Amino acid sequence: MAEHAKHEPHHDGGPLHRFQLEGVSCAGCVRKIESALQTVPGVEEARVNLGDRTLAVQGEVSAADCVAAVEGAGYGAEEIRASERELREQQRAEEQHHYRQLLWRAGLALGLGVPLMAWGLITGEMMVDSPMQQLVWGAVGLLALAVLIFCGGHFFSGALRAFRHHNANMDTLIALGTGTAWGFSMLVVALPQLVPEAARHVYFEASAMIIGLINLGQALEVRARGRTSAAVEKLLELQDPTARVLRDGSEVDVPLEQVQVGDRLRVRPGEKVPVDGRVLEGRSLVDESMLTGEPVPVQKAEGDALSAGTLNKNGSLLFEAEKVGAETRLSQIIEMVKNAQSSRVPIARLADRIAAIFVPTVMIIAIVAALVWFNWGPDPRAVHTLVVLTSVLIIACPCALGLATPMSVMVGVGKGAEYGVLVRNGKALQQASDLTTLVVDKTGTLTEGAPKLTDIETHGDSDVLLALLASLEQGSEHPLAEAVVAAARDKKLQLKSADDFEAITAHGVRGTVDGKTVLLGNRKLMQREKIDSDAWHERAEQLADLGRTAMYAAVDGEAAGLIAVADPIRDDAKAAIARLLQLGLRVEMLTGDSSATAEAVAQQLGIDRVHADLLPEDKEKIVGELQGKHELVGMAGDGINDAPALAKADVGFAIGAGTDVAIETADVTLMRSSLHGVADAIELSRATLRNIKQNLFGAFVYNSLGIPIAAGVLYPFTGALLSPVIAGAAMAFSSVTVVTNANRLRFFKPTEEGEK
Repeated sequence: MAEHAKHEPHHDGGPLHRFQLEGVSCAGCVRKIESALQTVPGVEEARVNLGDRTLAVQGEVSAADCVAAVEGAGYGAEEIRASERELREQQRAEEQHHYRQLLWRAGLALGLGVPLMAWGLITGEMMVDSPMQQLVWGAVGLLALAVLIFCGGHFFSGALRAFRHHNANMDTLIALGTGTAWGFSMLVVALPQLVPEAARHVYFEASAMIIGLINLGQALEVRARGRTSAAVEKLLELQDPTARVLRDGSEVDVPLEQVQVGDRLRVRPGEKVPVDGRVLEGRSLVDESMLTGEPVPVQKAEGDALSAGTLNKNGSLLFEAEKVGAETRLSQIIEMVKNAQSSRVPIARLADRIAAIFVPTVMIIAIVAALVWFNWGPDPRAVHTLVVLTSVLIIACPCALGLATPMSVMVGVGKGAEYGVLVRNGKALQQASDLTTLVVDKTGTLTEGAPKLTDIETHGDSDVLLALLASLEQGSEHPLAEAVVAAARDKKLQLKSADDFEAITAHGVRGTVDGKTVLLGNRKLMQREKIDSDAWHERAEQLADLGRTAMYAAVDGEAAGLIAVADPIRDDAKAAIARLLQLGLRVEMLTGDSSATAEAVAQQLGIDRVHADLLPEDKEKIVGELQGKHELVGMAGDGINDAPALAKADVGFAIGAGTDVAIETADVTLMRSSLHGVADAIELSRATLRNIKQNLFGAFVYNSLGIPIAAGVLYPFTGALLSPVIAGAAMAFSSVTVVTNANRLRFFKPTEEGEK
């Protein structure tokens, strides 16, 4: 794990700095900080994550310059230097402290506001008509002032800080709203003669209730927000803090940070693998489901790779560390998830643009509405003016608008990681939901990517023939020969040495095994050696039609049978293609193989369109042609030759077992080698976008309906104005609603998972 987040490496755009922010409360703050950083020389990209109040800055720029820019915008920033695990623990402790603090503030404020409100509702005596009432309400006013200072002081200090930097934010609206209610009430108490008799009403309960309700809303939001980062915390929990290293002949437990590349480590049954490495001794089943989503444990033996965070099931393994710290696969996954969680989806741009001008616009609306009520409203005008001004300022806070997209993206990206779908950025997350066509590479994506023996046919004992052929092929390095030898070893057949081995170019091989002359190759080899193989010809043609490579075998001058080798189709490829078709996508296959083989594979999988005999540049060209026809194209592949097409596609999906180049190029990495991951990603993308749209719709409706109602448009029909207390409650719980709706995504299950 990265011990220091400072100057984290990144694949492009320069080093990445991360900061913890202070004083950030709404989408307007996000816009101001990002705009301030864009003016700093060297900054390539600056992203604020309102969900966890962090800032990521990429570019050739010093951390001090970034902090200065944030402070210049009126906020606080501190560079994150702790490891990811320490940072999470620190954040969790701070959140708990903040949560309790908000509850205390809410309790104190509501402790004053609720009795005052009940008094007003029951007795209706909130007027100041006598010196005694001045005295009593003056004392209440001082208590309300204490509530404003101790329970709502952070709103006023935030508003003052914003004002000093010529800004306005959510704190500005709350401070203005509650301050106006309290100031008007104190004016009534101190100098009642300046106010018309009918307007000598006090609103201390409104100030206290609004402060109490907003603190309560923020407390609930903090608790709900903690759950949105559960995915990263789950990934962090995959790594134990210590590792068992062999030092001077004995096993010693050392902190994970002290493990070096080349160290020999022991992992016992039930323990997690601490770093990436390769098995030296032992054999065991390893559960990789937490990283890949693949439910079946994988057998590991000498020479096999191990990944940090996976669970050793039943055997003891000795392995050598190959990658430690930030280089492990698990660390890179965590980094990718964090980056994607803080990225912006294109749909958020509208919310960002609105939020940027929202607070000043609302302040203007509040003043205009107040002036209208003061000049043309019914009596008591002063009271109505105050109620309208306070309600508009309070109900209009754009906190729900600011949280609408980042919360859903955080949960959606995290949920993807749980299912082995690593999304690189928010743009890919959104575009995946709109894909119309998916082009799929054949070898390694639809197929296993390694030839295997599929058929062996003979009139005699097939194992005897296979043992002879495998013994002959031991000396060959051809991939098809490896498949024959591997099949014999899987059957635990005894192989013998071959003499006089000869590879005959474009024909096959020949040699002597156990005193017998053995031939294996195509029909031309049989014709050249004058061996009658007509009896097997029809069957060979049938195997070729299935996309398999058939080879004739002869022993001591007589045709002995056929074997066929093919790159087998992945077990779940057909079901995955069916899921993609059900999702409404058109699926097309791309391959460099011959059209006969490609057609055979496509027919078995239910794919209609096939592009065969392709060069790497042809794949990119086909993606471009589809895009030219206004298709939104996804590309799934695993090889270096797929990289140009992956980059060209609207969304590139790299199979996790593929090459590093393909994974680096793609927008989405699938940790398990299955096309089901593409279907999972598209379903998750659609669920996330649906969730974002629900949040944005709710936030827009809340603000667009709330402001006119607060301004009094319903007064002619109802004869009543919206109480500032109701406005405060609505504002406080709008953001809770958004965060709670985003948390619903935590229950997302892909169709395949749901069918199990």
